[in-house]
This record gives sequence, structure tokens and C-alpha cells, in this order.
Amino acid sequence: MTPPRIGLDLVDIPRFQRALERREGHWRERVFTQEEWDHAAERADRAAALAARFAAKEAAFKALGTGWGDGVAWKDVAVRGGGRSAPELVVTGRAAEVARDAGLQLTVSLTHTETTASAVVLAYPTPA
Repeated sequence: MTPPRIGLDLVDIPRFQRALERREGHWRERVFTQEEWDHAAERADRAAALAARFAAKEAAFKALGTGWGDGVAWKDVAVRGGGRSAPELVVTGRAAEVARDAGLQLTVSLTHTETTASAVVLAYPTPA
């Protein structure tokens, strides 16, 4: 059985905001799902919401042990909810295969201040 794993990531929100402004189309098409983009569009703190979701993707890759490699794609990990409801990770594609093969489930916690967004992902053994 694979032991539990933790992934953590921090994102500087002002820097992330500048990157969004420079290449919004890139982020929208390649990194975020339509659901994530729509969720953030409804929020006054749009950049912080997207930064936290980006941190969740990075933290999930770390918890899975793939980093940006092993064929995983940004959209293989998405965050549903958050804000007024608990965030939930939706894992698909190659990331789901890696999790399944390792016998792991993933859960996420998000937070942010005015300047920093953070996510922690716990990958834990799937109950038999």
C-alpha cells in the first residue's frame, strides 16, 4: 500500500495577476477548466481564486509524485467549489491513472491572503 503523501504550493498573487494580464488566453485554454474560469469570474477576488486553484494543481502533482511530468496535464486536476463551499479536487486523465495505480484519493485545502494563495493536497490510500 502506498503511504499518504502531502503536496503544498504557494503562489504570489500580484505576480500571478501580472501573468494573467500578459497571457490570459494561455491560462484559460491550457491551465484552467471552464468551470474553474467561470467560478473565478463571479468573484471580486478573481486573481486570488485562480491563484489558489493553480496552487492546488501544483500541490496535487507533488502529492502524486509526478511534478509536471509523467504525462499529467494542467486540466487533469481541477478544483470544484471553494469560497462558500468546501473545495473538491476533480482528478481526470493521466493524473487519475497515477492516483488509481498508486491506490490514492486526493483532498484539498485552499487559502489566501491579499498577497499569497496556498493549497495543500493530501493523497491518502483508497479504502479497500
